[in-house]
Amino acid sequence: MTERKAPKRIAATVINSLKGGVVPRIGLPYITVGRKNEIAALLNDVEIVSEGGASFRFIVGKYGSGKSFMLQTIRTYVMDRGFVVMDADLSPERRLQGTRGQGLATYRELIRNMSTKTRPEGGAIMLVLDRWVRALNEEITAAVGKENQTAFEEEATRRLNELMHTMNELVHGYDFAEMLKIYYQADRSQDEEKKALAVRWFRGEYNTRSEAKAELGVRNIISDDDWYDYLKLFALFLKQIGYSGLMVLIDELVNIYKIPNSITRQYNYEKILTMYNDTMQGKARYLGVIMSGTPQAIEDRRRGIYSYEALRSRLAEGKFSRDGARDLLAPVIRLEPLSAEEMLVLVGKLAELHERLYDYTCTLTDEDLAVFIKIEYGRIGADSAITPREVIRDFIELLDILYQHPDMNMEQLMNSDEFSYAKGSLEDSEEVPEAFAEFTL
Repeated sequence: MTERKAPKRIAATVINSLKGGVVPRIGLPYITVGRKNEIAALLNDVEIVSEGGASFRFIVGKYGSGKSFMLQTIRTYVMDRGFVVMDADLSPERRLQGTRGQGLATYRELIRNMSTKTRPEGGAIMLVLDRWVRALNEEITAAVGKENQTAFEEEATRRLNELMHTMNELVHGYDFAEMLKIYYQADRSQDEEKKALAVRWFRGEYNTRSEAKAELGVRNIISDDDWYDYLKLFALFLKQIGYSGLMVLIDELVNIYKIPNSITRQYNYEKILTMYNDTMQGKARYLGVIMSGTPQAIEDRRRGIYSYEALRSRLAEGKFSRDGARDLLAPVIRLEPLSAEEMLVLVGKLAELHERLYDYTCTLTDEDLAVFIKIEYGRIGADSAITPREVIRDFIELLDILYQHPDMNMEQLMNSDEFSYAKGSLEDSEEVPEAFAEFTL
């Protein structure tokens, strides 16, 4: 159990999110267990990115196995290390490439969810831009003083031109830097409307070049074809203004697998290949990308990522990896199931959060928790099919019932029809699974 009590607001977010089958965006340190090796491998990538490199990883696991939890855990870790994080879930409306702007829709979602340590809930783009403006003004003031406005403006122009020259090394760098210049000048003149229009451009919300030309005087806009180029520009810009880099997290790759049109699927896999090659070959800097999906979405040779031979040849496992001995330094990280011992620790943490949320004293003992885990994992087929999501859902339901019906106890619920069947299947077994050897009923 955690020594530091969670604030009630965080306890509510964690419990309600998990009850609804989704991963909370805050409060993860209070319930994180296991995954030590996977987290260590990904944090090694983070160090490389902060030093000017780039990384690309896939996290693979079945539904409810903890893929999204892992992404959100890494999100929390890297924000604490000074990174900006963008994350998005793919859907039928959000892909990496599409004929109706689905790729741009993903970019917009990533920008909408831009987060920093001081703005972990997302929506941090204006905070980031204002931080840059403030820092730039402070640097110029330190160089020329604040009394001589002419010298100030000349130095500002020089520094903005220098920024544009640096950015111009990358594709669309000039357009990106030009928009930064427009934002800065609008801030100096206190033109809030112009600043809002510049932010709209960064968010990819202009649909036509003519509209952007009329409102901002620029010819280019972020489009479905080139949105990834702007992520690379953001990564470089963020490093220049004091952040450690940019981490991009994309979940639910299964929505590409589900695309019925094979040509459209291939275009999306081609976009993944472009991003993968960029990061692996050093064409991107200060940028980390993590995508997650089910084994089928990755490995299916007919519709999955492995149906695209250029990706399969890069990502497929070698001959030596196996359950219990996976190469966590490979591009694909396969999530091993949480052990019964790790789940026992997790339900203990959940019991503490539930207690904190509803201001009561939970009467469950460590032995009760062990019984619950033993029964959950003892169900027929649980060794291969049970997921943390199912166990968490059942346990929170158990806590809710016990809280709402204080006259009931764990033994009564365990002897109910639903639990009796599971318990009977476990007790009737001639062999107790090795994972439960240390637990006793």
